[in-house]
Amino acid sequence: WNENMKMQRLLSYVRRAVQDYDMIQDDDKIAVGISGGKDSLTLLMTLKGLQRFYPKKFELEAITVSLGFEGMDFSPIQKFCDELGVHYSIVDTQIGEIIFDARKEKNPCALCSKMRKGALNNKVEELGCNKIALGHNRDDVIETFFMSLFYEGRIHCFSPYTFLSKKKIASIRPLIYVPEKDVVGFARKQGLPIVKNKCKADGNTKREEIKNFMKNMGKDFDYFEETVFSAIKRSELEGWGEINEFLRTGK
Repeated sequence: WNENMKMQRLLSYVRRAVQDYDMIQDDDKIAVGISGGKDSLTLLMTLKGLQRFYPKKFELEAITVSLGFEGMDFSPIQKFCDELGVHYSIVDTQIGEIIFDARKEKNPCALCSKMRKGALNNKVEELGCNKIALGHNRDDVIETFFMSLFYEGRIHCFSPYTFLSKKKIASIRPLIYVPEKDVVGFARKQGLPIVKNKCKADGNTKREEIKNFMKNMGKDFDYFEETVFSAIKRSELEGWGEINEFLRTGK
């Protein structure tokens, strides 16, 4: 019963985000980017649940971009996707080697993200998908907002729905209303097959500093995260107002 309630709670968050930002249309073929972490696996399972009753019919694909780190075994995710009935693709790359060994990047995350997106977009095109679903949760939204503010001196955050006009692909983020603690609880209860990230920079990033900042602010201010998220949602930030036709189609 408890597990069922957790799933219902997640589905209600996801359905609301999908409807608020018009993320899914009839006949969409949606690729879910699977990193191997709790968020992307929760997203896949939730979208599979949504598929059963959502009035607009859509297909799902699951894609992992492997960065080439030794010791990362994605076979548990393959098994998980087989059980869900979702086709799973792994894109093998040498991104890790290029960033850490060849280029010896001091700040590897930005270049890694760019290269990973490129590899993912190419596979999405190859599979004939028109949308990519990414597993950013509510905490990620707030962290990104503060990272832009503190480290770049600008007020910015990724959008719930982004149309990549060059590729004619949209990226959607159906977990944006879900607090991270709910994802953690769900992943633990479901026993999701999380594959530990072997990246040398994992856990030693600016995002980690912001997580600690948020934790401390949460001790001093009631409903700190809820208040900041509400401010982002009501702001003039691109993509956070009502979705419009241009965002969806680029026309």
